[in-house]
Amino acid sequence: MQLLNKKILIGVSGSIAAYKIAHLIRLLVKEKAEVKVVMTASASNFITPLTLSTLSNRPVDIEFVKNNQGEWTNHVEWGLWADCIVLAPATANTIAKIAHGLSNNLLTAIVLSARCPVMIAPAMDLDMIAHPSTQNNFKILKSYGYQFIATNFGELASGLVGDGRMAEPEEILLYIKSNFKKSQRFSGKNILITAGPTQEAIDPVRFISNYSTGKMGYAIAKAAAEEGANVTLVSGPVAITIEHPNIKLIKVNSAQQMYETSMSYFIHSDVAILSAAVADYRPQFVASEKIKKKDADFTLLLEKTPDIALELGKIKNDKQTLVGFALETNNELENAQLKLQNKKLDFIVLNSMKDEGAGFAKDTNKITILDKEGNIFPFEVKDKEEVARDIIEKIYFRIENKS
Repeated sequence: MQLLNKKILIGVSGSIAAYKIAHLIRLLVKEKAEVKVVMTASASNFITPLTLSTLSNRPVDIEFVKNNQGEWTNHVEWGLWADCIVLAPATANTIAKIAHGLSNNLLTAIVLSARCPVMIAPAMDLDMIAHPSTQNNFKILKSYGYQFIATNFGELASGLVGDGRMAEPEEILLYIKSNFKKSQRFSGKNILITAGPTQEAIDPVRFISNYSTGKMGYAIAKAAAEEGANVTLVSGPVAITIEHPNIKLIKVNSAQQMYETSMSYFIHSDVAILSAAVADYRPQFVASEKIKKKDADFTLLLEKTPDIALELGKIKNDKQTLVGFALETNNELENAQLKLQNKKLDFIVLNSMKDEGAGFAKDTNKITILDKEGNIFPFEVKDKEEVARDIIEKIYFRIENKS
């Protein structure tokens, strides 16, 4: 079993969703994991420590001092014991404390002492999760490397309907299992990724380009590298830096340079992810000197740039996976399906400029994945790092099904 003898510490804070943790513990114990539960004082109002202790076969700790004799609960010891810490449910209060280094209860003290992966499954009302302070706390914790298990959309304890429901125990279990597989899932795989815009020169000081910042492509490169892939990142001009021993960064400017580099590296790639916003047209003639402004109108003749996805699709073999991107403003699904078929992609990632939270120069994205078998997988608005993990997940399962 994948979780055999893995030490999982579950941190339960005060939310109605705490009742689900009994089922999560059962699932983990069934996987032969060692489970330890730590609760905040308010969590015991929603589910009893006795219930969780019985299911986990370990005492549940709540306070720093266990009894009247002054026996101390060593928070550092538990922080070092765990192979993985899962905060479920994680309230806005607990998240805020950890984000700002507050350790006035046993649970937050353990988290601040941990050296293992920390996964957070939030649970709160829709207005609380949407509040700028909560969203900022999410960003702080993500910058520390903490992982968030996405909330679900549905009926909330307040009676409202919206985002904020804690992930179901089965979803949390899959996320935990995925964490222990991550480092090896793409080991030995070569992944080619294109990112950012291209710049097509008009003269020595001007060019044609677009608003792409490269954030999505760089997030995908990071996610793939963290899972053991050897990543070649072919990037147009962006203001992002990336450092990872598994990432080889090749900087280009024009669509022609990106095409030539991609063709060269694709031969040895298991996967190619074409997230760059490549210019469709370039000036037919590039002036050697700066073009001076004149009274007369100026006409710029354009010609098509190489279609990287189309050309890679022509030489792709059955063992390779080719992923394209489509940013559309109208007839989104229809246009994405045509591109998917015409360019022989395995699947395509669709963005619509009409969707709130999607598009260029944003930290979030909203995608729909269409595969060549005709399946359509819509996703909610997420941070681009989470979107990157969703895309990598789809690629992993596609590779697994091929082998």
